[in-house]
This record gives sequence, C-alpha cells and structure tokens, in this order.
Amino acid sequence: MNIGEAAKASGISVKMIRHYESLGLIKEAARTPAGYRLYSDNDVHSLSFIKSARSLGFSLAQIEQLLSLWADRDRASADVKTLAISHIDELNAKIHELTAMRDLLADLASNCHGDNRADCPILSGLENVCASNAG
Repeated sequence: MNIGEAAKASGISVKMIRHYESLGLIKEAARTPAGYRLYSDNDVHSLSFIKSARSLGFSLAQIEQLLSLWADRDRASADVKTLAISHIDELNAKIHELTAMRDLLADLASNCHGDNRADCPILSGLENVCASNAG
C-alpha cells in the first residue's frame, strides 16, 4: 500500500510516517520504480504499535527500545516491565509537578478579587515565583 493508505490504516499522518522512517523507528519503505513508498501490513502493524506507545506518552527513544523488545521473541518480559515501570515513574513525577503548578495557580486565583482594581494577587504571585526561582 502507498503512504497515504498506510497513514489511514495506522492512524498516523504521512508526515509522521516519513519522520519515523528517517529516525529508523520503521524500516525504510520499499519503493516503486517511480520512487513511491510501499508499505506492507507488517509496516502498518509497526506504525500502529508506535501510535499506541506514543498515546501512552513513551518517548521516541523508549519506543525504539520497545520496538526492539517487541521484535525479539527471546526477550525477557522483565525487560519490558522495567521499561514500563521507568516510564510510570516519569509520569508520576510529571503528575506531581503539574499538580503543584495547578495548586499554586488555583491559590493565586482564589486570592484575586477579579474586579476593576489594579491590585492583582495573580501577577504579584507570579512575580514572587520568578524571584524565588532566580535566587
């Protein structure tokens, strides 16, 4: 199938398919005599795998590792689990950071009267955050 059909079948844009190919996440596509890319069902399956991994927030480097483990039928599932747990730890750290950001902003917003006064606790709070991060 051509790249457009592969994109439709995998749910990945043509641009991203080319990008993943340039990074080596998928093998270089076969070409027609006219130079058009041709993709097999296995290629589409790999693209769908990549899409699933991306939807779970795995980085491209992690996806490269996952693809390697996926292709290696002699691999230990412990290797896959180690990678997954590492990613869970990264996600938990991001969740903690985002929660702290949300809580700080909610606190700043709750202290703002939201009226016509120039006094703004949100802007003052942001200024204080910037000052404390600079020091």
